[in-house]
Amino acid sequence: MRIPLDYYRILGLPIQATGEQLKQAHRDRTLQLPRKEYSAIAIEARRQLVDEAYEVLSDPNRRQDYDSKFLAKTYALETTLEETSPGLAADPTLEMGEATLRSLAVEGTDGVAPTIEIDEAQFAGALLILQELGEYELVIRLAQPYISSGFQALKAGEFGDPTSVLSDTVLTLTLAYLELGREQWQQRQYETAAESLEMAHKLLSRENLFPPIRAEIQAELYRLRPYRVLELLARPLDQTRERRQGIKLLKAMLEDRGGIEGTDDDLSGLSIDDFLRFIQQLRDYLTAAEQQELFEEEARRPSAVAIYLTVYALLARGFARHQPALVRRAKQLLMRIGAQQDVHLEQSVCALLLGQTEEASHALELSQEYEP
Repeated sequence: MRIPLDYYRILGLPIQATGEQLKQAHRDRTLQLPRKEYSAIAIEARRQLVDEAYEVLSDPNRRQDYDSKFLAKTYALETTLEETSPGLAADPTLEMGEATLRSLAVEGTDGVAPTIEIDEAQFAGALLILQELGEYELVIRLAQPYISSGFQALKAGEFGDPTSVLSDTVLTLTLAYLELGREQWQQRQYETAAESLEMAHKLLSRENLFPPIRAEIQAELYRLRPYRVLELLARPLDQTRERRQGIKLLKAMLEDRGGIEGTDDDLSGLSIDDFLRFIQQLRDYLTAAEQQELFEEEARRPSAVAIYLTVYALLARGFARHQPALVRRAKQLLMRIGAQQDVHLEQSVCALLLGQTEEASHALELSQEYEP
């Protein structure tokens, strides 16, 4: 089978590399061991490919022959891509379709991209090298056919010991999803990052492998939740499905914390004060109706903060929709927290909106915020 790799990339060197640089790169790559979860089979396959790259490139005659073919393929690829899709030649793997990448894994595609031929037994090692090179999307696309088939080809023993190869492939695929998710997180693509992390988590759960890595991914998903909530609730109002998902995630955080001012740990990394600021920030993206529904539910815990926020939502809706009943509900809620905090100003607003001017004036005078 052929894999979209070349000997220079395996060693992490440019084509102009000197003999001394080749030796150093080979030494470094040999000493750089993969994660301890990999089997001896994957580690050995990786070593074989690293050694093969060094052996070819360190022999002047073999290197010259390889370079001529390598440059010819690279030039043909850039010419084809420039003719069909100007600008794509700089990164040919970025927009390749899955069918093309599938063929790279199983058939080879001379002239499409620099490739090397490997034995099936080296497949896990080749995926591992691509993972180390940061080719996360390529790893995912190459492994996708084996996922789609339920890993039948791997389980059949075509690529070596089924148990080890399956475990190694799942591990590399999981790490690709994990690192891709982290990259997307850094690029502030929070929902996309969550999808990548969830794919990694589901894969490990389905195969019941690597519990520590699964826990690591779950921890990342918990830390990502506040960012996802903000991204989803910032969507336009007509994107109802996305906004509902954002509210669902927020409710899950509230449940884990034990309410707005709860002291339980939702594993987001937000302190109590951080979370209160987070809730205030969210109010800019929530409609008055969404706030009323959310905070009324939280007020039943009970929660003084939720009651206070519900009052503001009710006042906003009552005023905007000319519905005195909503204002009266706000006024009743204020009575529940009046003993704990100064809400005379809010009570004055309620009375004023209901046309109770004398009561509004009296409440205002009692407020600590009132200045005659």
